[in-house]
Amino acid sequence: MDSNTRVTITDVEIPFFRLVVIFIKWTLAAIPAAIIVSLIMGIIMTLLAGVFGGMGAMMGGFQR
Repeated sequence: MDSNTRVTITDVEIPFFRLVVIFIKWTLAAIPAAIIVSLIMGIIMTLLAGVFGGMGAMMGGFQR
């Protein structure tokens, strides 16, 4: 067989209930991923707030 042979897939048959099971697995896998991403973003935002949060007061803001 030639290594440059092109193949075109025109149809994939997946039973409906098997597809439902796949989507449920993806949904369940997305929950821990979303929690991990949220924790990472929370840490990054906390660090940025700590670094840049006091700049308003340093620039003369927050006067009463």
